[in-house]
Amino acid sequence: MDKALLLDLGLCFLAYSFLGWCTEVLYYAVAQRKFCNRGFLTLPFLLSYGVSFDLMMLTLPALAGRYWLQFLFTMAIVSVVESFSEHLNRWLGPNVHWGGERPRILAGSWKGLISSGLVAAGFYVTYLVSHPLLLGIMALAPAALKRIAVWGCIALMTADFAGVLYTLRTGGARAYERREANSSEGKIAGRITRAVWRRLQKAYPGIREMSPEEQGSYTFAQGICADKLVWVFLSSALLGDIIETFWCGLVNGQWMSRSSVLYGPFSLVWGLGAVVLTVTLQRLAGRDSFFVFAAGFFIGGAYEYMCSVFTELVFGTVFWDYSHMPLNIGGRTNVLFCFFWGVLAVAWIKGIYPWMSQLIEGLPALAGKAATWLIVAVMICNGLLTCAAMVRYSTRAVRPQPANSFEEFIDRQYGDGFMERRWPNMIVTEKSSL
Repeated sequence: MDKALLLDLGLCFLAYSFLGWCTEVLYYAVAQRKFCNRGFLTLPFLLSYGVSFDLMMLTLPALAGRYWLQFLFTMAIVSVVESFSEHLNRWLGPNVHWGGERPRILAGSWKGLISSGLVAAGFYVTYLVSHPLLLGIMALAPAALKRIAVWGCIALMTADFAGVLYTLRTGGARAYERREANSSEGKIAGRITRAVWRRLQKAYPGIREMSPEEQGSYTFAQGICADKLVWVFLSSALLGDIIETFWCGLVNGQWMSRSSVLYGPFSLVWGLGAVVLTVTLQRLAGRDSFFVFAAGFFIGGAYEYMCSVFTELVFGTVFWDYSHMPLNIGGRTNVLFCFFWGVLAVAWIKGIYPWMSQLIEGLPALAGKAATWLIVAVMICNGLLTCAAMVRYSTRAVRPQPANSFEEFIDRQYGDGFMERRWPNMIVTEKSSL
């Protein structure tokens, strides 16, 4: 990916995270007549806003002039980011009861759909009005100053995040006071913990440490947690690769690899898609299938579109092109496949996921935890090696000679012939900046 684009994404992330924080603080001040830091962090940033606008910055320019599509993509992006933010809070503080949570914009009702539309409209109008101005201001700043701002703020956010995470994991101020009474620990950590906990109580009214009875006995991968999502990702990536392989073989008469990685039959698009549907749509499990279908239609289509954008920007490659199909959206997805995403969402949330969830939670706790993180380590290595091979494949045409011993190893093990057999539909685009 172009370094200038990465720097712009970093600056936009900071700017919109700050603007989002200001918006929520102002709204709370008007509604409650008092100041309250509404962020997860102590710093004046709401990261979900920054992430949403970064995704919009990557996606919406390719849909220029198609305002209704840009709006629908914005609604899908905001809904997914909001869902992941909500679950992230629970993962970071598994023994914390969050009390009065923020209103959820994807609630599985007509009121929820209207709320989603209004929130998305606010994001979209802000993007249309402020984004050109923000890009103009960033263009005037020296690159060195922009890098200092981005990396400096990221360092501060990391330290801030560590303090909040410590507070959540240790149970908050009261838990620290109990430990402090029975030990010789310093008081600095206690003051920080109490300050963070008091701020969280204002941002999330009713937040408290769970009692031992509420925590209950330990069940492996209970609920929607990191362990559960690892197994959902792996199982869905495997099933997705098998389905795509047989689909292409039976329908198109072409038996080819549909895997996303160098080793193993795993389609990352399917695996990540299952994770996105699980986190985003689980709250709709008890609702009418229409709402699940509608959410899956838009969120699935936006997800497929963004996967195509990501691979083209990062690797300079295109793995699928629907330009020849009617009702396509930039060749990256189309209405027919959006319909399939909606049907898949209903089948997944109403039938497949509950059954899969029970199987996963039935694994032995210790063995399941060990297997989970072994799988994570193997898949990370597999993914990093795959990324390196794709990057080298996209640059080999313009720079045939390897620049170092690692590139020499990649050329020897994963030459053009190997890559073209592994991914016969992969096309290197002229947009590659690697």
